[in-house]
Amino acid sequence: MGTVFYSKLPIPKDLKEQFPIGEKEIATKEKRDRELADIFKGKDDRFVLIIGPCSADHEDAVMDYLERLRKVQDKVTDKIFIVPRVYTNKPRTTGAGYKGMLHQPDPDKPEDMLGGIIAIRELHTRVLRDLGFTSADEMLYTENYRYLSDLLGYVAVGARSVENQQHRLVSSGITIPVGMKNPTSGDITVMMNSIRAAQDPHRFIYRGWEVESEGNSYAHAILRGCVDRFGQSIPNYHYEDLKQLLDTYQESGLENPAVIVDTNHNNSGKRWDEQVRIAKDVIHSRNHSDDIRNFVKGLMIESYLVDGRQDIGGTTYGQSITDPCLGWEKTEQLIYDIAELV
Repeated sequence: MGTVFYSKLPIPKDLKEQFPIGEKEIATKEKRDRELADIFKGKDDRFVLIIGPCSADHEDAVMDYLERLRKVQDKVTDKIFIVPRVYTNKPRTTGAGYKGMLHQPDPDKPEDMLGGIIAIRELHTRVLRDLGFTSADEMLYTENYRYLSDLLGYVAVGARSVENQQHRLVSSGITIPVGMKNPTSGDITVMMNSIRAAQDPHRFIYRGWEVESEGNSYAHAILRGCVDRFGQSIPNYHYEDLKQLLDTYQESGLENPAVIVDTNHNNSGKRWDEQVRIAKDVIHSRNHSDDIRNFVKGLMIESYLVDGRQDIGGTTYGQSITDPCLGWEKTEQLIYDIAELV
């Protein structure tokens, strides 16, 4: 037998009943959802920063980082709307390596999917309850979104998932902004088709049900760079890239034209320290053109407490065990710089 069935996992409804949120948290989420929607509709001109660790690995370090981020948010709230990255499942190109808190609540212990589902719900609940943030997570597994649907403020669909029909159809039934990354090939048509599919209504099979979606008018693009046929990184954050994507959007007739620029991945060639320069380059492009200013809604930045990365089992508190990240001191200064520039 090729697959061993270990245990039946709880359905999202049961997990939400076991780990509920209160009226205060519901009201906070509703308020933040309205604010973020207004940004994507062009009614609020604040700049969005989707910022945080490449992968949420240790809850104590993640909460330490987010508590610092909360203090900074309070100082720049008139200019910047922060959505913290709390990415609890991590795509792996070859399947090897740390797959995120969903798989391993403790990176130094064996995989435990039930423990992981509980751990990620409790972490996102803490972020909402204790800090007043609705966070961003990646929809790596479409089935798992419902475990967090009452907590999240933003969903990203990764470069390797964006061509998948199930990701597109599930995104069409989500009521918060969903960012569709360009595929690793850099083919913008693929990304635009994904946005189109997410903005349209559909009927499909989801979690054993026949469901119908209304369409998500807040589905939008994320530019993350790409690779050529030799595996070399090619950035796509420059003014010309933004202008070309805007032109494509205008021809498409899609609702709420918007793009978030990912400053890491192939845009930086995974050189984490380049994120500061790239962020300022994108803002310079916005300041050069009102059309680009209205189109570029924000940035996605990978940031943690300590610069760089380490392997699993490393002892540096608050340093990434997946992709390298910008450290806290540089992050804090960058946020203040962005607030001045936008």
